[in-house]
Amino acid sequence: MQIVLLERIAKLGQMGDVVTVKDGYARNYLLPQGKALRANKANLVRFEEDRAQLEARNLERKSDAEAVDGKLNGESFVVIRQSGDTGQLYGSVTTRDIAELLTENGFETARNQVVLAQPIKILGLHEVNVVLHPEVTSTVTVNVARTQDEAERQAAGEDVTAEQVDEEDTIAVEEVFEEGVDVDLSEEATQETSEEAAPEEEAAPEEETAADETAEEAEQESSDNEEEKDD
Repeated sequence: MQIVLLERIAKLGQMGDVVTVKDGYARNYLLPQGKALRANKANLVRFEEDRAQLEARNLERKSDAEAVDGKLNGESFVVIRQSGDTGQLYGSVTTRDIAELLTENGFETARNQVVLAQPIKILGLHEVNVVLHPEVTSTVTVNVARTQDEAERQAAGEDVTAEQVDEEDTIAVEEVFEEGVDVDLSEEATQETSEEAAPEEEAAPEEETAADETAEEAEQESSDNEEEKDD
């Protein structure tokens, strides 16, 4: 479908440009939003008649957007969400969430003004663009954290996710160390038991020697008795 733009549209053109777009894009967005007209003869004549008025209105809206941009651009907004230990959110932060957040903070924003390639699904600081006017875009920081304290630490440059991983590694090392101590003690106990048993084993030959000596004495005594009888 051929349309005539009533304002600057990113990647399409400037006000007054006649461009060709997909029918669905024109019918569902550009025409209902008052951003374009069908490029037929009547509408082209109408546009030229209203052009001065449209340009004046565009300048006024741009001026208003620049005033908002002066307050909004560079601002940071906190979103509290639950997440796992790795920082992965249970859910996500969408364009609707961000638009509502900005509106709650005094910046009237529609969902379609928020530029987000995909929903935010991880803790951290995320830069998000907000289109205030076709020629004015603000950039804000969305600070996604589990608590207000974490949000403040993230804003100060701390990586709370890395800290969580470090804590888990420390705990794991401590557990391994404790298990290692138990094993060492067990080995020491086994060694002590072996050392205690050793003297008993060493004593056995002495007992055998004593028995042998007794047997020899008995044989000698028996021999002496036989000699006396012979005499």
